[in-house]
Amino acid sequence: MLVSLVFLGISMLVSLVLKSKFTKYAKVPLSNGMTGREIAEKMLRENGIYDVKVTSVDGFLSDHYNPANRTVNLSPEVYNGNSVAAAAVAAHECGHAVQHAAAYAPLTLRSRLVPVVQISSGLVNLVLLVGVIMAYSGNPTVLLVGIILMALTVLFTLVTLPVEFDASKRALVWLNRTNVTNSIEYPMAKDALKWAATTYVVAALAAVVTLIQYIMIYMGSRDRS
Repeated sequence: MLVSLVFLGISMLVSLVLKSKFTKYAKVPLSNGMTGREIAEKMLRENGIYDVKVTSVDGFLSDHYNPANRTVNLSPEVYNGNSVAAAAVAAHECGHAVQHAAAYAPLTLRSRLVPVVQISSGLVNLVLLVGVIMAYSGNPTVLLVGIILMALTVLFTLVTLPVEFDASKRALVWLNRTNVTNSIEYPMAKDALKWAATTYVVAALAAVVTLIQYIMIYMGSRDRS
């Protein structure tokens, strides 16, 4: 429980820093005046991608790439914004589109895991709760099922790491090579994406530690039975 609280605190801290970074860089206008939509469309074109649509979606930091319908979805602040933050986010999401076009293996694996994880994530908490209760009563079987379901979610979280890091790498290389961001703006874009990636690292570490805790409970219940 203590370890979980520690990771919860770290996650909240990183999330606050991330929001403050994007708020800060959202106030720094790009010297070229391009909006996030224009940057996204430019990056897609220059990577030979013409079947991906750039759209606007509601929400703060709700930006994402949807491989199912091939859309780059940008929040209003990014879609209409002409800031360093908008450039970083738009390029990052297009990085996923480039991954998709290149059949990047970790992205393909993550996409295949999505339907499985959607099912397992809806059941895992209940199964683990029941499993822990039954484990202390001498029957750890249900807990083992919960651990397997959680392991699928943890695998998804781990696979997400190279996907996100690679998308940011592709984005930063392109932003620098095309001079969409100048020598002053580029380090800001890099800093913003670094903190975005940190949130995934913390989530992955927390998931792994939690899984280990449940495995230890399971092993302990087997020793007692």
